[in-house]
Amino acid sequence: MDNTRPVHPVFREKSLLFPVLILSCIGIVMVYSASSAISMQIHQTLFYYMQRQAIFFGISLGVLFVAASFPHRFYKHFAYIILMVSLGLLTAVLIPTLGIKAGGASRWLDLGIFQFQPAEFAKLALILYLGYSLAKKQPMIKDFSVGFVPHALIFALFALLIILQPDFGTIVVLGMICWGMMFVAGVKIFHLLCPLPLVIPVIYFLVVTVEYRLARILTFLNPWDDPYNAGYQITHSLKAFGSGGLFGQGIGLGMQKMHYLPEPHTDFIFSIIGEELGLIGVLAILGLYGIILFRGCNIAKNADTMFGSITAAGLTLYLGLQIIINTGVALSVFPTKGLTLPFISYGGTSLVINMAAMGILMNIGASTHPKKETLP
Repeated sequence: MDNTRPVHPVFREKSLLFPVLILSCIGIVMVYSASSAISMQIHQTLFYYMQRQAIFFGISLGVLFVAASFPHRFYKHFAYIILMVSLGLLTAVLIPTLGIKAGGASRWLDLGIFQFQPAEFAKLALILYLGYSLAKKQPMIKDFSVGFVPHALIFALFALLIILQPDFGTIVVLGMICWGMMFVAGVKIFHLLCPLPLVIPVIYFLVVTVEYRLARILTFLNPWDDPYNAGYQITHSLKAFGSGGLFGQGIGLGMQKMHYLPEPHTDFIFSIIGEELGLIGVLAILGLYGIILFRGCNIAKNADTMFGSITAAGLTLYLGLQIIINTGVALSVFPTKGLTLPFISYGGTSLVINMAAMGILMNIGASTHPKKETLP
């Protein structure tokens, strides 16, 4: 009789667990360092944002364990329910009594004891839906009306609700996730390219006719043309990296967080890392992300079900896009977009959703068998 106790998926996937925990702990330290000046000014304490991030981390760690505890096949049975809940939350944020309006956009739900950003949950909901639907339709995935149209329409519905907030950047991310997962699932490339003649004019219209979006593009092309106004964020971000050098100024010793660089503990925390930890610290953090993404790709390749394979690819793509866009914005490789750095930036919703995604990915990895099923 074998009395060996089964090992929890979280502990079987140490190559995911350890980098996630290390990055989260670095995040708590860097949130404290980056937010201390703002925290003192607004809340009369140095530790406000750090304490909240530590609480978020504790909650998200529980979410990670719970998400990893369910067999990944469990999620496909609730894919449509999760999808409907996500669409309901995206609709609710547009209701004035529920949605919190800030900076001309309504992206948060006021749930009394805490605030929630439905767009973050929408990314995970879309991945689970696409994983289930694309796996289920494998026998006819090359058919335009089966493999492409239903999934493109669901994305369009998400895009419509999110553009009303408005949040153009999230639509771009969701689109890249959707098209990336369809490509992985075997949808014909010609079908994936079909919407381009329609999408390009729409994107052009949404960018050119909205003043702040056009300003972001023009600023991205040359932020030093207007370093005290439109280019303020990017120029100070680049100054942070420049002053960091090889080894950095030291934790807590950076200057750009002292009311120079806006949002130093959220969107631009990578700039503070560059200033205080230097090139060595930046490369170490990118190395940890690299380990997670490499393992995610292996899990997608070797998963024992088609649902697991496509979902793992979507989760890895989701994480990779956040990393690339956030770090690219901080380094002026991309136009400014408010997107958090996974596990590090301050923010409860993004941390919890990222941890849930990692929990599902860990379960898929822990369930891997040599032979993959052709159908879900």
